[in-house]
Amino acid sequence: MKKLENKVAIVTGAGSGMGRAIALLFASQGAKLIAADINRARLEALEQEIKASGGELKILLADMGKEEDIQNMLQTATDTYGTLDILVNNAGIMDHMQPVDEVENALWEKVMKINVDGPFKAMRLAIKIFLEKKSGVIINICSIGGLKGGIAGAAYTTSKHALIGLTKNTGYFYARSGIRCNAIAPGAVNTNIGETTDPSKMTALIRERIIPGYSLIPRTGEPGEVAQVALFLASDDSSFINAEVIVADAGWSAY
Repeated sequence: MKKLENKVAIVTGAGSGMGRAIALLFASQGAKLIAADINRARLEALEQEIKASGGELKILLADMGKEEDIQNMLQTATDTYGTLDILVNNAGIMDHMQPVDEVENALWEKVMKINVDGPFKAMRLAIKIFLEKKSGVIINICSIGGLKGGIAGAAYTTSKHALIGLTKNTGYFYARSGIRCNAIAPGAVNTNIGETTDPSKMTALIRERIIPGYSLIPRTGEPGEVAQVALFLASDDSSFINAEVIVADAGWSAY
């Protein structure tokens, strides 16, 4: 039997990278998907691939920085499939690697809105559904930047630390309600998240303090490798794992 047979899952940022890999793997394991992203062309390509292999999904344009889009995403899941079983908060953006004194308000607020506020608001709605059925799984795609101080800039680092705190708090609070909430902290992975970083803002301090650490990366991961961790956390194989962070970085953060 497939690991996610007839489970209903929302995957945000599903158009590319880790979100796309998670959506493809979940669909192959029997999940019915709401695949959300800000890029229609990428969503339509995902839809074609999943439907061609017999999978079931509904694509949805959604900006995790807009509360009305998040509300529509959860409502679409219940309207389409009658329930929700799994929420994967994957959508996120990078900062420009800047330390505190170089960060502008607009960037700080944008990173927090998408990386923290969006997952929080999606989780708040999902939990209401999960409490009624006394079951549910939340997976937050964080980063080793949420565990370390020198992987990215102040805004991204803070956002991912916050998301890990939210993960642990949620997992703890609802542990007796059949709800699990875990996080994955990937290291360097071949995705398009770099599109949200502006190399022109890389100052001497950034090159001195952040960039040398990247030479220690054992290897860059592939989105499918992170998707396998997400499948484990979404399935009953991880039934005793809750409020935890699973690091997937080939050993980079062990230094």
